[in-house]
Amino acid sequence: MPTPTKGPRLGGGPAHERLMLANLAAALFTHKSIKTTETKAKRLRPVAERLITFAKRGDLHARRRVLAVIGDKTVVHELFTEIAPLVELREGGYTRITKLGFRKGDNASMVQIELVLEPVNPKPKSTKKTAAASAPAKASAPAPAEVEPAAEVEPEAEEAPEALVAAVEESGDTAAVEADAPGDTAATEAEPAAADDAK
Repeated sequence: MPTPTKGPRLGGGPAHERLMLANLAAALFTHKSIKTTETKAKRLRPVAERLITFAKRGDLHARRRVLAVIGDKTVVHELFTEIAPLVELREGGYTRITKLGFRKGDNASMVQIELVLEPVNPKPKSTKKTAAASAPAKASAPAPAEVEPAAEVEPEAEEAPEALVAAVEESGDTAAVEADAPGDTAATEAEPAAADDAK
């Protein structure tokens, strides 16, 4: 008898092993959870996950590939219509193995293998990445605050020359305007330009 290529021997031969794993997979898809030995569960896991991956594809070719392994059409229908939509967003890891202890009699290690049908939760972001992302945001925040007061000051500076220009046009005397605002250098610079515009 040929030796299996990987994993422990489960049955009398390769055909028996294939049938045993197919029956275990069918029972897992039907009941969503089964109790078996640790050795059988570890050999069943890749078979079951591969069949679930076919079911997620959902096309006719994938259904025929699963039917080639599991002969029961009702189990395949349940796999494609009920189980596949529940694990659609999960990228692998469709089964969970939980140890239960040892079987009385032959002391075999018993486990429970079950389908993971809970909705997928997004991974929390690490604190290092969030701290690094907030540091540039804090550094860039003061820059707009510095720009805003400068923008507020400019309209006031523009309003002062307009008031002076209006006063110069009414009075026609630039010396009187200079006496009104002796400390305003911007106003004194704007007066000759305004007088030239008036002429």
